[in-house]
Amino acid sequence: MIQEKLKETVKEGAETVKDLPEDIWQTIKDLLDLGFHFESGGKRIDLTVGHLLLVIVAFIVATVVLRLIRSLITRKMDTENELKFKSIFKFIRYIVYLAVILFTLNASGVDITVLLTASAALFVGLGLALQDLFTDIIGGIFIMVDKSLAVGDVVEIDGKVGRIFEIKLRTTRALTRDDKVIIVPNHHFISDIVYNYTQNHRTTREAVKVGVAYGSDTALVRKLLLECAAKQNGILKSPKPFVLFEDFGDSSLNFGIYFFINDSFSDPRIKSELRFRIDEQFRANKVTIPFPQRDVHFYPTTPIQPKSDE
Repeated sequence: MIQEKLKETVKEGAETVKDLPEDIWQTIKDLLDLGFHFESGGKRIDLTVGHLLLVIVAFIVATVVLRLIRSLITRKMDTENELKFKSIFKFIRYIVYLAVILFTLNASGVDITVLLTASAALFVGLGLALQDLFTDIIGGIFIMVDKSLAVGDVVEIDGKVGRIFEIKLRTTRALTRDDKVIIVPNHHFISDIVYNYTQNHRTTREAVKVGVAYGSDTALVRKLLLECAAKQNGILKSPKPFVLFEDFGDSSLNFGIYFFINDSFSDPRIKSELRFRIDEQFRANKVTIPFPQRDVHFYPTTPIQPKSDE
């Protein structure tokens, strides 16, 4: 009797264990089916926990694949090109993520055409609102691809001179001579005129202009200017500085000392020190720097007598 009851208990337990995986799977399936179910345009749209998990898994897989591709492409690049490629790759990554979302939802049974149709007006509004943003992004891609701008370049934008220290997908950042950061949207570099002082090479030609009084020894002026440039730190010995007698001014003889430097960013300091040196040498050698002046002459004339009516 006891053996028969034991056999029945074991049999019932085995059937329970046999049905347990089916119950667990059914529970998991019910959990994955939880979500929102609604109709739009006569079509049923299901957004469930299962779809969300599928999108997350697709995101993880896409991220791993993108990182692997980026590592394979950038492993032989130098630091500058690698930074440029990473900035462009960010934009590509966003597009890939959007495509992954759409394809994943479509593969899981969600009709994405309904979603696109329902949000068409929203997309149009966003497109108009983000037009400048997309222009900046495209400008950033052009900058990185054609290498018209690089980190370390000294550029002039809207009268401001700055050294580029960061190029991003949407904006470029530069440090000005007074240690202020200017943030420039990238579309300015493809639509506006930008002076790049160091595009071809780091050496640039600068000049300091000075006027001397009429009657001054012009050969002495030339000699003093060249000596000042030769003693000034920051001015290159080659190419050699040279002096131009530029014009006969209204109140002075105008000269220019031209020289080359390899740091355009600090040229105001070099020019200032050179002007101090020129002023000192001119004073020591009795060369006068005139100021604008005018001679006014008065000529006496006989006043006109009014005629009499008689």
